Amino acid sequence: MKLQMVNVTRKFGDFRAVENLNLTIENGVYGLLGVNGAGKTTLMRMICTLLPPTSGQILCDGKDIFKMDGEYRNLLGYLPQEFGFYPDFTVKDYLLYIASLKGIRPMVAGKRVKDLLAQVGLTKSANKKMKKLSGGMKRRAGIAQAMLNNPKILILDEPTAGLDPTERVRFRNLISELSEDRIVILSTHIVSDVEYIANEIWLMKDGQIMQQGNLDQTLASMQEKVYACEVSQADATKMMKKFKVSNMKSERGMVELRIIAGEPPIAGASVVEPTLEDVFLYYFGEKGGEME
Repeated sequence: MKLQMVNVTRKFGDFRAVENLNLTIENGVYGLLGVNGAGKTTLMRMICTLLPPTSGQILCDGKDIFKMDGEYRNLLGYLPQEFGFYPDFTVKDYLLYIASLKGIRPMVAGKRVKDLLAQVGLTKSANKKMKKLSGGMKRRAGIAQAMLNNPKILILDEPTAGLDPTERVRFRNLISELSEDRIVILSTHIVSDVEYIANEIWLMKDGQIMQQGNLDQTLASMQEKVYACEVSQADATKMMKKFKVSNMKSERGMVELRIIAGEPPIAGASVVEPTLEDVFLYYFGEKGGEME
């Protein structure tokens, strides 16, 4: 299975949400990172055929996905950032209902729903009404509905938004488990969602992919270094206005800073290994004094 985006642009009036995008995607997990408004959701919606490109093509094994129509959608599973459901449906009834909308035969749907409920850890909640579920349980029901047709392309838009850390870890593990023999595209602004499970990371800003590669390549793409230093509170305030500070910690009357800079911010600052959070700040952050 191969998806290709060839010179894909999507405009809304004069605004270019996605601009001249060229990507080749094969089986694996792809983490799409960017701040809100970067164009991530527009890109997801185009891949799901909910929005046509203004120009360019999206191809699935060489065929235009918009010309493939139902043939392509049968390969697709989609979990939008906000997905709709009838609050008084039970989890099981909700999944059976979505299965019927997808044209899955009742006998096949029954077994598929049972298997998916077990896979996402909702077997004991199968007869609980959707409105009674926690945020994490609703997201798990959402990924179950996306997997009903055993899709070869799974699109997840901000799947862990609003979840607590425990649910995020559970969700990441589930995504990793589901990623065998399929394309999984995970759009998020939460760095930890992709740091450990993505085979390839895309950094998107202003409708364009600024950097793509595996974790090591992404970390190596920074043209500046990460420094650690310990300063007074007064100096920390000044340095936060001057540099990109990815972390600060107050201890024993001093402040430990983690700073991204082209040269040592102060004498004695030590170079440390970068993290994906550092890379995110490098590409998308501003110096403290420049932020509104």
